[in-house]
Amino acid sequence: MWADYRKRALFESDTVLALDKPVGVSVMGERHESDLVRMAADAGETLYPVHRIDKVTSGVILFAKDLAAHGGLTRQFNKRTVEKAYLAVVTPGGLPATGRVDLPLSVGRKNRVRIAAARERIVAGLDPDTAAGTWSVPADAVFDQVPTYPSVTELRVPWQDERHALVVANPLTGRRHQIRVHLAWIGHPILNDPLFDKAATGRTHLHAWRLSFDLDGERVTVQAPPDEEFLAPVPDAVIPPE
Repeated sequence: MWADYRKRALFESDTVLALDKPVGVSVMGERHESDLVRMAADAGETLYPVHRIDKVTSGVILFAKDLAAHGGLTRQFNKRTVEKAYLAVVTPGGLPATGRVDLPLSVGRKNRVRIAAARERIVAGLDPDTAAGTWSVPADAVFDQVPTYPSVTELRVPWQDERHALVVANPLTGRRHQIRVHLAWIGHPILNDPLFDKAATGRTHLHAWRLSFDLDGERVTVQAPPDEEFLAPVPDAVIPPE
């Protein structure tokens, strides 16, 4: 089974491996048949995840082949020098062409990630100079009784109609479930996201599209094109070149 996933390599060097992860497969911490790290270990290969994407998310996942490389790469993530771009199909359409979601996160009941403020305190607007959408909460609205985490996601919308929008999401911070929570709380949840749609059927339409990082003094960009199933709800959408 690991040999089949190994064929999905997008980039490989002596120290790193980037794969195009399909939906329904965990990076680590699950059973052997659905856990990339364990499947690799069973096949005699040791891999160290540099970051995580959810089981329901497809796309680029980066592994280090040794601990020295792992440390250097995780420092890049911690310093936020890694550039990440995700594709999401959301519903409904009606988003500004660009936007910035600046909404802190916290953890609520049952360990669910949520915005660290009451929903009615979210302020939506348009930047007067750029017409970009903005979503934020006043400082006095942020919860003070639980730990909170500043979280920012930048959005571009290359295609939309009344029912759906194709969104390019760039998380400037790397919080758990950040893109999924940000989009849902501004009123445009990701299609078939079980975090917010308990009746969801079919795949969750979130895809880790592009990852850029430094390796041996050079900037490396790895890209995983979305598959036909991901694009099925937006068949007329054109994926932007960058």
